[in-house]
Amino acid sequence: MAQDILIIGAGGVGSVVAHKCAQAATKGVFGKIVLASRTESRCKAIAESVKQRYGVTIETAQVDADNVPELCALIRSVNPFMVLNIALPYQDLHIMDACLECGVHYLDTANYEPLDTAKFEYKWQWAYDGRFRERGLCALLGSGFDPGVTNVFAAWVMKHELDEVHVLDIIDCNAGDNGQAFATNFNPEINIREVSARGRYWERGEWVQTAPLSWSMDFDFPDGIGSKKCYLMYHEELESLAQNLKGLKRARFWMTFSDNYLKHLSVLKNVGMTRIDEVEYKGQKIVPIQFLSALLPDPATLGPLTRGKTCIGDVMQGVKDGKAKSVYIYNICCHEECFSEVGSQAISYTTGVPAMIGAKMMCEEKWLRPGVWNMEQFDPDPFLQDLGDYGLPWTCIDVTGKELV
Repeated sequence: MAQDILIIGAGGVGSVVAHKCAQAATKGVFGKIVLASRTESRCKAIAESVKQRYGVTIETAQVDADNVPELCALIRSVNPFMVLNIALPYQDLHIMDACLECGVHYLDTANYEPLDTAKFEYKWQWAYDGRFRERGLCALLGSGFDPGVTNVFAAWVMKHELDEVHVLDIIDCNAGDNGQAFATNFNPEINIREVSARGRYWERGEWVQTAPLSWSMDFDFPDGIGSKKCYLMYHEELESLAQNLKGLKRARFWMTFSDNYLKHLSVLKNVGMTRIDEVEYKGQKIVPIQFLSALLPDPATLGPLTRGKTCIGDVMQGVKDGKAKSVYIYNICCHEECFSEVGSQAISYTTGVPAMIGAKMMCEEKWLRPGVWNMEQFDPDPFLQDLGDYGLPWTCIDVTGKELV
């Protein structure tokens, strides 16, 4: 039976989620779709695009995702099977609270972050596990690409290719170019907080910290992308994968950045524009990074400007049938093709498609059990089947004996 859903968030990713949910609705997956945001005009513009592309009508609403009573009023009026939280990470707990109060299932694409501290940890959301179990509700965390698909890739490799994994390297490359002097491909505030934070990786049962962007390596990406410099960062999926992957001794996350991006980021940091604390200016309190975010291009507007490809995947080294084995599992996505299909660039697309598929898994009850869960804790096979069917084909190759990382 097609299930009704409520999507909260109408940025670049929210737009992709709405378009892909509408696409799936034409196949009977979803029933009524409601898109809500603080700014309803953004929702209406997305709904108009969805109607033109797929002939599906999406309802819209206005909501303040920081206001639990307001969220509850909206949820009760829509009466959805589940809420897809595509809002800001600061709002995760408010939306989880509202879902618990109203008795609906929950999904998000990124872990909760306190507004005043650049902390990227699941502990706040994992603490909700008992309450979701008591209510018989499911909360699926991190149903984007990284986190999200990278977790499912790891689970699939553990199911089909390796008996145990010793080393995991998640490698994220955006080889696209939007022609801007400085721009981020998703929410600027979230992006800059993440990139400016200290690096961290898992090594033999302990977390090892590094200075921000102080470690790098060169990686030769497939499909003509070629060699790119990748920088070690901390990314939230490492926290759950370190707990859930059998035999894991080391887990790291790497991301590519252009020299131009890093130069601009360094200057902005040096002059205090990446600060997340309040400063007073002419009698008003402002947060520098929020002010900077307002000045930078809206990622949702970069679709027609962006050219090139993304490549995101996992290199996993371990053992199969008592012998050493390594695999590389990845997706290649084209910015221009994404824009042609849904009007967005590939960073939004690669996050939005998995969010829709995670919701599909829950609505079809393939991934639905009480509690708070990370992506690798469910059967990866149906998810990855849909991933290819809905626009993100993937490849897994044997790289045993090759020193990729």
